[in-house]
Amino acid sequence: MFRTITTTFCLAAAALSFGAQDQADICKPAGKVIKRFAGDLIPFKLQALPKGDKERYTVQVQDGTVVVSGNSPVALCHGFYAALKEQGLGINSWSGNRVEPGAWKADFKTQGSTPFRYRYCFNVVTYGYTLPYWDWKRWEQEIDYMALHGINMPLALVAQEAITARVFKRLGLTEEEIQGYLVGPAHLPWMRMGNISGVDGPMPQEWHKDQVALQHKILKRMRDLDMTPVCPGFAGFVPEALKRVKPEVKLVKTSWCNGHYCNWMVTPDQPIFKEIGTMFIQEWEKEFGKCSHYCIDSFNEMEVPFPPHGTPERYELMAQYGDAVYSSIRDANPDAVWFMQGWMFGFQRNIWDKKTLAALVSKVPDDKMMLLDEAVDYTECRWKNGVNWEFYDGFMNKPWIYSVIPNMGGKCGLTGILEFYANGHLKALESPKKGRLVGHGMAPEGIENNQVLYELVADAAWSEKQIDLQKWLNNYSVCRYGKAAAKDADIAKFWELMCKSAYGSFTDHPRYNWQFSLSGARKGSINTNAEFYKAIESFAAAADRYKDSPLYTVDLLEYAAAYLAGKVETLVIASEKAIQEGDLDRSREIEKDVEKYMLAMDRLLESHPLWRLERWVDFARKHGNGDRKLTDYYEMNAKRIVSIWGVRAGQPVDDYSARIWSGLIRDYYLPRRRQNLKGRYNPADKVDVQKWELDWVTKSKGVSPVETYKNPAKSAVRLIKETSAVTEAALAPGAGKQVGAWSPDMVSTEWKEVSWPVSASDIRESGGIRFRFTSGNHKLEISEVRVEMDGEVTARVKQDGTAGTPSSNNSYRFTVPAGTSGNNGCYIFARVRTVGGTQSNGAVELIPAKK
Repeated sequence: MFRTITTTFCLAAAALSFGAQDQADICKPAGKVIKRFAGDLIPFKLQALPKGDKERYTVQVQDGTVVVSGNSPVALCHGFYAALKEQGLGINSWSGNRVEPGAWKADFKTQGSTPFRYRYCFNVVTYGYTLPYWDWKRWEQEIDYMALHGINMPLALVAQEAITARVFKRLGLTEEEIQGYLVGPAHLPWMRMGNISGVDGPMPQEWHKDQVALQHKILKRMRDLDMTPVCPGFAGFVPEALKRVKPEVKLVKTSWCNGHYCNWMVTPDQPIFKEIGTMFIQEWEKEFGKCSHYCIDSFNEMEVPFPPHGTPERYELMAQYGDAVYSSIRDANPDAVWFMQGWMFGFQRNIWDKKTLAALVSKVPDDKMMLLDEAVDYTECRWKNGVNWEFYDGFMNKPWIYSVIPNMGGKCGLTGILEFYANGHLKALESPKKGRLVGHGMAPEGIENNQVLYELVADAAWSEKQIDLQKWLNNYSVCRYGKAAAKDADIAKFWELMCKSAYGSFTDHPRYNWQFSLSGARKGSINTNAEFYKAIESFAAAADRYKDSPLYTVDLLEYAAAYLAGKVETLVIASEKAIQEGDLDRSREIEKDVEKYMLAMDRLLESHPLWRLERWVDFARKHGNGDRKLTDYYEMNAKRIVSIWGVRAGQPVDDYSARIWSGLIRDYYLPRRRQNLKGRYNPADKVDVQKWELDWVTKSKGVSPVETYKNPAKSAVRLIKETSAVTEAALAPGAGKQVGAWSPDMVSTEWKEVSWPVSASDIRESGGIRFRFTSGNHKLEISEVRVEMDGEVTARVKQDGTAGTPSSNNSYRFTVPAGTSGNNGCYIFARVRTVGGTQSNGAVELIPAKK
């Protein structure tokens, strides 16, 4: 739900002229979108153009009225919006809108078109990290956002489980068996992809009716705007209880995160796969009408039990799988297209080599399949393993969509190479191996963050020429803050420096160290270099000039929170170093500032329209419709996904979402740190922190109250100035980058296993780790070290070593195999014990790789 942010407007009459009936067919729904956005501020009329090969628009002013001509409802909406932005007269965003009222220049003219038939949006897991509890009001705003931004192919998965339940009931399963299999609403995406089961189950039966009614509204609005919604299909995942009614069925138990989570799969080579798949689409279309594209993904991030590479059996089986999936769609709707996400194309090249994918799609007619090259930013900026359309020879003549994943988990940290997001798609358009490139998309895991990036990606989809990033950013600032931003040196400096820091680098999981349960004296993954802090200081220097700009204030709150988050990270490192050195008094003093500035960050964000735990929880609780048990259940599920994620703390994906939200900081991150420190300062006071985390998810209700700042913008500027002196100069020098630590409360005189979360990129680039003793009376002995990425062991060293005075064999060298990811968690495990007592402190540091 938006908090409406507007400026003071003068009213002007809106003129909606649709002309002939065939024009009204596309003009009327577009006019309603524009009216909801601009109100009565700008007189306009819409006209229909012939369809043509490309979606296009023209805009001009006639007798004081803005005349928008376009050949689709989305082209009309985007044409109006693009023309508004071209003049710097406003913006549509998640955190609020700005529309400057009044007549446009009499001689204004512009036009535009897109080289892409489809402009796609959403990720399967957006339905967990952002969308699960939205109501119709919020969905209407999002569909308007899509239309104005030129998006015409949204993923539409609401109510999938309602149809799934009907199919399972037709197969003979009981309601108890069905609902017991289904997971909590925020975790449905991973159940749909076969990764998990049992998380916050059983699902309440009441959920289905609410979702079916909502999906009817969503699909009607999308179809009114001539969008192409991608709806769900059956990917093969079923309750284990299916064996009761179909004992002949062979179920494969899936494994995700090395067995921490599982589901059950009917493989496509069994007749029942097609039977259920066809049944699902029949039930879907019986409820919601025909759909042209069905998304089916059976192999997300899972090891697949295929025969070995190079064997005929492997490729025959893959062809059989592809044929079965497509046939399940065709038998229900011969006109429909199988839509397939392509995360694994770059993520699991060891499985999805060229011949394997070619076999999978070989029996599917070219026009009946569409592939989403989901993560080009990862193949180009993170994995750097070559673009998929070239590796797979233009995707074997199947239509495909160029897409990026600009967010993981709904994280709020600033990151993303803006230059790439502006112009990376040109490489695909110009490639001789582009094949049948038909679309441009973005598939963020979570939205309502990093808004400049999404605005840029949406504009790129309507451009086949190089975007001048500096000019684009200048225009973006004018659209958000007003004409004064065009020549504002402080705003210009902000963008220049950010493009040399967070917006000039790619971090797949941007998190600060205090967002982990046990961070140790290590830095998080966000690029908070010197330019990062200088950029935000420059932005804040403009505060007095934009005191009447609501969107400037919103952005200032976000950037100030990012600034304070980085400074808290620096303080946490200093505190952890002090603990390792045995200087507990110094650590306690530093922690006073940690607490002060975490609470200040939280209080600032309480005035933010989006970044509040209360807003998230309110969305969830409303689905209970006043039923106390239901509202508490939905709140629990909503809190779980943004904290421990899974059924218990400490599993892979823990702390994955990493939101920088008011409420979450003061009620979860900060209290959890306090609990951790109790045992660090006095082993007798050690707390079971994982139990505390789980109790917060399952027992806490609502969000604690906090008083907002009377003037949030002034407070943000003050806090930036106040914390500018918190620098890394406060840190003691170390022998290497520290990624973990041990202390008396972590160790024992008996052998035990300890672990530390680490950055996957740090591990890949290092040559191992070293245990450095810093203080205490008892040495640490180490017998084994191993690395686990995504729950799988990727390196193991068995070696007897000692960290003490002196140390011996305390360096453990290893390298992880090429192609390992760590996308869902990366940890170092060590088998250790202390000798003669547990008073031992030390650091775990990276060793540079041998060259």
